[in-house]
Amino acid sequence: MPAPGPKNLITDVAGLRVGQVEDHALRSGVTVVLCDEPAVAGFEVMGGAPGTRETDLLHPHNMVETVNAIVLSGGSAYGLDAASGTQAWLREQGIGLSVRGHIVPIVPAAILFDLVNGGDKDWGRYPPYREMGYEAASRAGLDFALGTAGAGTGALSAGLKGGLGSASLRLASGITIGALAAVNPAGSVTVGQTRHFLAAPFEIGDEFGGLGLPLPFPPDAATPRWKWQDPASAGANTTIAIIATDAKLTKPEAKRLAIAAHDGFARAIWPAHSPVDGDLVFALATGTSGITPDHSAAMDIYAHAAATMARAIARGVYEARAVEGDLLPAWGERG
Repeated sequence: MPAPGPKNLITDVAGLRVGQVEDHALRSGVTVVLCDEPAVAGFEVMGGAPGTRETDLLHPHNMVETVNAIVLSGGSAYGLDAASGTQAWLREQGIGLSVRGHIVPIVPAAILFDLVNGGDKDWGRYPPYREMGYEAASRAGLDFALGTAGAGTGALSAGLKGGLGSASLRLASGITIGALAAVNPAGSVTVGQTRHFLAAPFEIGDEFGGLGLPLPFPPDAATPRWKWQDPASAGANTTIAIIATDAKLTKPEAKRLAIAAHDGFARAIWPAHSPVDGDLVFALATGTSGITPDHSAAMDIYAHAAATMARAIARGVYEARAVEGDLLPAWGERG
């Protein structure tokens, strides 16, 4: 049976480090995934209200094959500034694409909406995200906090605080998969109003409580639950995520990996991919395992990508902690 890597984090994929910074007065933050060597990348958007930077270059038909980092940020469109900070840090290290004597770090980014969560957003002329992106990059390492941390600091879901989650899996082929998610959906991650996670069938051990699925299912299990009283509140949500592997993939295969990981959204959040969510998955292939998967191994990667993403999403909510002034309870507070 496949098992998590030693840290059960995306950094179990060799060649990746994660740095993050949060401001609890602001109730927002930034998470950066740095690639030790340029990694093949792709993406897929399935929500109706995305906020992104440098995603066009990730299309398989476009020239640039690899990226140096990916940034996930709170702050809605203001948070896109975080990528500029990370880009500045990388440039100082001499890291990036060499173009006619100039270094251009390639840093795609995506944001989630956390402006209406009780935080102090009176930041003056310029938002703080550029500096937060720089600081997050400078902190990158193999260990990082989950829950109320980084891009998940101010995240909310239907009825519960959201958060930053991560998980990993080592396959029999020797390939490792890792997922990272900032969980801020319009929908719910639990069955009805219970504490049971929708992702329970994919849980390994008790990584998000070990409760399994409720039996019998509650009467409201099939009733959509929304974060806001007005579910049509455009753009006020979004789960953004990264799926990574140490397999050697082409750019089209990386896009297929991102598409497959969206199945994990659908197994962990309901409803997912709504018109008011900007649901997006980036994919990274570091190639550090040296393994080029054949068709059978690729099918295994894509299937387990969805399961690993579902686990990361549940862990993000499970690990969220209560903070004074919260608009919604943390999972651990629900009786």
